[in-house]
Amino acid sequence: MFEALLEGVVNLSSPHSLMLLAAGSAVGLLFGAIPGLGGTTAVALLIPLTFGMEPWQAIILMGGVMAATSTGGSVSAILLNTPGIAPNAATTFDGYPLAQQGKAGMAIGAGATASAIGGVIGIISLVAVIPIMKAIVLLFTPPEFFMLAIFGLCAIAVSSGDRLLQGLITAIIGLMVGFVGYYDVTSTVRYDFGIPLLEDGIKLVPALIGLFAISEMINLAVKGGSISQDTSDVEISRISDGVKSVFKNWSTMLVGSGYGTFIGAVPGVGGTVAAFLSYSTQAQRDPTPEIEYGTGNIKGVIAPESANNAKDGGSLIPTLAFGIPGSAETAVFLGVLVLHGIEPGQKLLEDHQDLVFTLVVALTVSAVFATLVVLALAKYMALLTRISVHMLIPTVTVIALVGAFALNTEIGDVVIAFIFAFIGYFMIRFNYPRVTFTIAIVLGSITELSFHQSMLISDDQFSIFYTRGLSVFLMILTILSLAFPTFRRKMKERKLAKEGASK
Repeated sequence: MFEALLEGVVNLSSPHSLMLLAAGSAVGLLFGAIPGLGGTTAVALLIPLTFGMEPWQAIILMGGVMAATSTGGSVSAILLNTPGIAPNAATTFDGYPLAQQGKAGMAIGAGATASAIGGVIGIISLVAVIPIMKAIVLLFTPPEFFMLAIFGLCAIAVSSGDRLLQGLITAIIGLMVGFVGYYDVTSTVRYDFGIPLLEDGIKLVPALIGLFAISEMINLAVKGGSISQDTSDVEISRISDGVKSVFKNWSTMLVGSGYGTFIGAVPGVGGTVAAFLSYSTQAQRDPTPEIEYGTGNIKGVIAPESANNAKDGGSLIPTLAFGIPGSAETAVFLGVLVLHGIEPGQKLLEDHQDLVFTLVVALTVSAVFATLVVLALAKYMALLTRISVHMLIPTVTVIALVGAFALNTEIGDVVIAFIFAFIGYFMIRFNYPRVTFTIAIVLGSITELSFHQSMLISDDQFSIFYTRGLSVFLMILTILSLAFPTFRRKMKERKLAKEGASK
């Protein structure tokens, strides 16, 4: 293993390799920051460039892209409330309010640092877990997937705090949106109302672009001014404060990285679920936050961003070990491996360990490099919050719509973005949590498919959910998440009663 690691370092040490890594990281940052593009599109577009490369060179280029995408997406999420990629949507909940308060530099510093550390933790986990990964992945069957999805829905609903009713309502509506379109199990099209646009379901990225980016532009148009409530408060010095906050809140970073690594390793779940679960868990485990979540709590940036980059290492575990992609990016990355005659699985791990560790080194260096680039440019990026809405609104709207269209080159995606833009605006106006709505859409298809598969396996016996160890464990976590707000309220009431009695 040490020899393979050394060879990976050697592969990356040449000037040509470093240029490939830098180019991949730059592309990842750019595509991550532009809504609707993302790492999957970047990797797909760069595949033709790898035809004449050695396998390890192609891996370095792709590793640079994958490691930098989430970091780039956090910049637009914080500054413009525009998640560059779906997993960055959770970062907007506290990152954007910080930008509004003139603390954009602090938020970017915290997000970039958490991304780098989370990425390194995920990569370390990749190296450590590969020998035992088969047993872990095989633990997740349809009943476990179903209970994991239910846990995610409940956790995000109760994280709404005093808006529990609104959270449950938006969760139900989000699930209904996730059920729209063709369903493989029954081979039927549901809830399309005869509209051809809905036959393939609601595409997530255009929906998120409308829900977060364009809706915020509508809201800004109504309010006027600029992103920052007080543009004079955009302080460059807060970048270092953001970096320090990550180390000050190291438990938040470790929990987020753990979520990212673990959920990233589960095929089909993805970084979006990891980021939202990390955010909601942090909100629940912090019963008395100094700053309420959703209003500019720096922990609300650290938690999802550490999960975002940690999921890269996690998603590569089933990809390399079994040829099962853990995410859309790794699915395209599998195409790169096949193109160069590399077969994922046991053969890759035994005969091509040098390529595995070349990827590990490339991901590590790219994660750090992307962070350094963002930190170096953050002082200039923070100035974007001073832009007048008269310039900002048309610019962001055009970029967002181009991103929505570019994903599948379908005008229908632009229509979806517009529809969800107005939905998002009314949710802002009437104080309904967009985070709950979003996670319900993400988990809708997973929940339904896993449930039907479980019923087929068990001959329609619900006992399959409470007779399996991991499923029961996830069920207990779900119950605890639902009970936690009540427990926290009771403890708060008891504390207030004691304080009143002592006076």
